[in-house]
Amino acid sequence: MVKQSNYDQQVRDFFGYLRVEAGLSPATLEAYRRDLSVLRDKVVAEGIDCASEVEPALLAAHIRSLHKDKGLQPSSIARHLSTIRMFFRFLQASHKIEHDPARLLETPTRWKRLPDVLSPQKMKKLIEAANPASGKLWQRDRALLELMYAGGLRASEVAGVKPDDFKESLGVVLVTGKGSKDRLVPIGKPAREAIEQYNDELRPHLLRFDDGRDEGKFLLSNTGRPLERVAIWQIVRKAAKLAELGHVHPHTLRHSFATHLLAGGADLRVVQELLGHSDIGTTQVYTHIDRSQLKAVVAKYHPRP
Repeated sequence: MVKQSNYDQQVRDFFGYLRVEAGLSPATLEAYRRDLSVLRDKVVAEGIDCASEVEPALLAAHIRSLHKDKGLQPSSIARHLSTIRMFFRFLQASHKIEHDPARLLETPTRWKRLPDVLSPQKMKKLIEAANPASGKLWQRDRALLELMYAGGLRASEVAGVKPDDFKESLGVVLVTGKGSKDRLVPIGKPAREAIEQYNDELRPHLLRFDDGRDEGKFLLSNTGRPLERVAIWQIVRKAAKLAELGHVHPHTLRHSFATHLLAGGADLRVVQELLGHSDIGTTQVYTHIDRSQLKAVVAKYHPRP
């Protein structure tokens, strides 16, 4: 195998910058690490020992292989591309390379495949699947589902919520999103009631361990530890199975939240703020979904579709 001391050191320098200067979350850092690990396989195969030897053609071939060989969706490829661009921009800015080989890479159509969205009726079925018949932790599961849908929270965001983050007098919750950016998100009455019920009736029992294992988090496992992202995925999957909805991912609740708001007339900028998107272009995918629904209505009901 080709020795990768120079290239690997450049990658380590990059992650040092991300941790110290950029203030990215551990989940984002891990995503970047995975993306660059895949690129490293390509670099190793080409016998390259330094990032300055990487050519635009190699990166273009790598991006194509992510779709052709690995079957990644355009949205995932766009994330890989974002990681690669950031990596080489850092190297050029820190004078480790002279030319940026990623500068002219074309971005794939990111939203060719639209996110899955549940209808309001199916969303109701999903949430109500967490009930006394679904298990002894149903109150926690109901609070989780209500909170994710009421605020459009990511799995990592809902896992990080603390009891003090709820501002009862304002009806909002303080959410820490990507890049450790905080935002206040209003939550409706059903979510507030589910949260209060879990907090009053079940959470005290999950706090029976007096050793700090809860880490101050609101949503806890049966062992008193904070819920991890995998556990949140399992809770959503269980509720979807009970509601006979097929495959539902935690992000589906976030997609449904945004789409339902826009369909109800919410301003795109408001939805952007609620979701914590830094770029409104990311939020615009939900207008595409809504547009497709409008087309379906016209095709069905218009006398000359």
